[in-house]
Amino acid sequence: MKVNDFDYALPNARIAQHPLTARDSSGLLVLNRKDKSIKERVFTQITDFISNGDCLILNNTKVIPARIFATKTSGAKIEFLLIRELPRGVWEVLAKPAKRLKQGTCVYFGEEEFKGKILEKTSKGSWLLEFTPSNVRKLMSLYGSMPTPPYIKEELRNDDQYQTVYAEIEGAIAAPTAGFHFTPELLSKLSSKGVKIAYLTLHVGMGTFRPIKAENIDEHRMDEESYIISQETADVINETRTSGGRVFAVGTTVVRALESAAEKDGEVFCLNKQSGSANIFIRPGYRFKIVDCILTNFHLPRSTNLVLISSFGGLQFIRTAYSYALEKKFRFYSFGDAMLII
Repeated sequence: MKVNDFDYALPNARIAQHPLTARDSSGLLVLNRKDKSIKERVFTQITDFISNGDCLILNNTKVIPARIFATKTSGAKIEFLLIRELPRGVWEVLAKPAKRLKQGTCVYFGEEEFKGKILEKTSKGSWLLEFTPSNVRKLMSLYGSMPTPPYIKEELRNDDQYQTVYAEIEGAIAAPTAGFHFTPELLSKLSSKGVKIAYLTLHVGMGTFRPIKAENIDEHRMDEESYIISQETADVINETRTSGGRVFAVGTTVVRALESAAEKDGEVFCLNKQSGSANIFIRPGYRFKIVDCILTNFHLPRSTNLVLISSFGGLQFIRTAYSYALEKKFRFYSFGDAMLII
């Protein structure tokens, strides 16, 4: 398939610039794959579509303050986005402006107590930056700021706006935004209804956001993103599937982790405790092994996330749903409204 098959026109006015004060008051578009129906709801009404015996799987990754400014010896300012930690104080980074960098370039952070040295440029256009001292977490806590997508033009009032209420394990450079709509009260209500709630960790990296540049989507290669699935979460999912319940994945990051970790046991698929790297690119024709329902936000045109949900819901049905959402003035992207595909 061609990347143009996953394109659509989005007016800038439809891009949400800030979250709603009440997270769970956002819009919810419910898509039923069996009868091709589309229902318009408020997010709190998601409880009407998840039943006793189902399970809800959430990504508890936490966004780190990975956006940091540095100064070259010439005095020029460089902005870095730390995207992946490597051994011995080395990080893969994106830089702006990148044209000012070359192998061996030295930069300084803060009051020059931290130093960075460019080791090399990668084939993906990123850089490897070696830090001295190697305690980069301390550097981020002192001088880092919350990275937000480039389409968010407004400043955050506080960093918690760009975290889920259940964010716990630090390591992501972007939030798993499908989970923004949940509040502790709503999760408690689902649990009281008999819905099992479990967590995994996938640290959102460039794999989620790197655009599809190839005309033929089969030629696109996803970056790896690390994930951890506990035995407790694996047991919840396996028991749900065995008893006839449904597995609700909150966000495309959860989908990629679960589908990457699926193992065949006879004629069925199951999960076991594991950590690994997800570089799976889910596109039309893919057979889903674990996930029964997906909660997601509205994604960018020509993105791997849009390809994934089109694979799950059907390309034409998703096109119809996006046209409906645009007509009804739903809010798009990270701080926007939600879509539930059942």
